[in-house]
Amino acid sequence: MKIARRVVLATAMALAAFARASAQDWPTRNVTVVVPIPAGVASDIIARVVFEQVGRQVGETFVIENRPGAGGTIGANMVAKAAPDGHTILVYGSIAAANALYAHLPYDTVADFTPVVPFGETPLVVVTAAGRYNTLAELIAAARARPDQLNYSTVGIGSAAHFGAVRLAVSAGFTAQHIPFKGPEWLADTIAGRVDFSVPPVTTVIGPIRDGKLKALAVGAAKRAASLPDVPTLIEAGLAADAIYPFYTGAYLPSKTPRAIVDKLHDEVMAALALPSVQERLAKIGVEKLPMTVAEFNTFFKEDVAANLALVKAAGISRQ
Repeated sequence: MKIARRVVLATAMALAAFARASAQDWPTRNVTVVVPIPAGVASDIIARVVFEQVGRQVGETFVIENRPGAGGTIGANMVAKAAPDGHTILVYGSIAAANALYAHLPYDTVADFTPVVPFGETPLVVVTAAGRYNTLAELIAAARARPDQLNYSTVGIGSAAHFGAVRLAVSAGFTAQHIPFKGPEWLADTIAGRVDFSVPPVTTVIGPIRDGKLKALAVGAAKRAASLPDVPTLIEAGLAADAIYPFYTGAYLPSKTPRAIVDKLHDEVMAALALPSVQERLAKIGVEKLPMTVAEFNTFFKEDVAANLALVKAAGISRQ
């Protein structure tokens, strides 16, 4: 019996030593960062800023690979099925929304991923073509007066802009038609006024807002966005706190990745986020700080998964 215990203890110590060695060596080659949305969208922009710096820190290249499709689930599945060695990372801002929307995923959102670190929170912003609506109250009044007649654009079903608009509509008591796009046309059609409004991450529309091409009606956050200090929050515009859809971008690894590698990735990202040069670049595109430990992010993520499921139910959306 004592011999058996010694064998078990020796095995455990060997595995722990191997994990520590793996973390010290990681990464040993280029790292693939899967972003399951098109290039130029919020999570993609943020991933490029962060992992450019992380690559400098660890002396390896982090290759951003855009794998859009099926609400981000194609790219997410690629990471869920990847070797759990830290060389394939998922960066996704709407993984909890996709989980709520799709009833039959090829992976388990909670069980198959390890949430590692959030890069930051990016407030959503209600925008419309310049000159179309002057205030959020005007938009809501028009939507209530013409149920299902107004429409809104997004980069796709299950995106942050989709769920942000759904939460806005549920809270404000109106219904509108969703027009999902597969590319940048969503923005062009909103600017041109062919679409009534959109609720995208501020990262993707800060330029057109500052150029006067889009009118920002309200920011979906508890406080005003540093990048749009003159734009009221949804609460200041007269809605309840439940109108806010929190949008954050984070890094995830396959669930069986050794904890030592998880911790090292977390620490390297946090080190990158602490640099003034990175902070400045992220602040310019409207990213707010959201520091968390691995344990805190895991709890936060599970609560967000539950909240998104509740939103789908409240909005009467049929799971696909």
